[in-house]
Amino acid sequence: MANITAAMVKELREKTGAGMMDCKKALQEANGDFDKAGELLRKKGIAKAAKRAGREAREGIIASYIHPGSKLGVLVEINCETDFVANTDDFKDFAKNIAMHIAASAPVAVGRDELDQLTLEKEKEIYREQALSSGKPEHIVEKIVEGRIEKYYSEVCLLEQAYVRDADKTVKDLLTETIAKVGENITIKRFARFRIGE
Repeated sequence: MANITAAMVKELREKTGAGMMDCKKALQEANGDFDKAGELLRKKGIAKAAKRAGREAREGIIASYIHPGSKLGVLVEINCETDFVANTDDFKDFAKNIAMHIAASAPVAVGRDELDQLTLEKEKEIYREQALSSGKPEHIVEKIVEGRIEKYYSEVCLLEQAYVRDADKTVKDLLTETIAKVGENITIKRFARFRIGE
């Protein structure tokens, strides 16, 4: 078994933001392997975040972002469970990053459940017509429509979009990581994106 030093624990803590004891346990479990220990911490964090998802989030902040040139701006309401967490740097940074992401990616809704059903049906109809007119057999058309609708969700739903500062993760992944880091449930309640002339 690898000798886990205080310096190793400190380094892992700085990389992951997890607690000292959690880092020590993860390093012991991973036999000193940093990558494996980081992965273990992520899995535990995601599991903890899932447990917190049902808890009510009534505190929070409204974050804003004004793009240089003052032609584009965003307001976003992000909630957490306590005002203590709402005042932490981790929470404020998350809110600021979400506001900047919204400015860059122009989502239509936070999640799928907020999308207009009429618009969704029209999209499906367009995809169906395109697939049929290209000569695809009927039994494949539905699969094509399903695939294109999933892609549509990833383009217009904030939580499903690829995060602009790290395309390997979605906004939902970033949210889950932040929940694990701050130890409370967090929800992105609503947002408004303003652009001059729109």
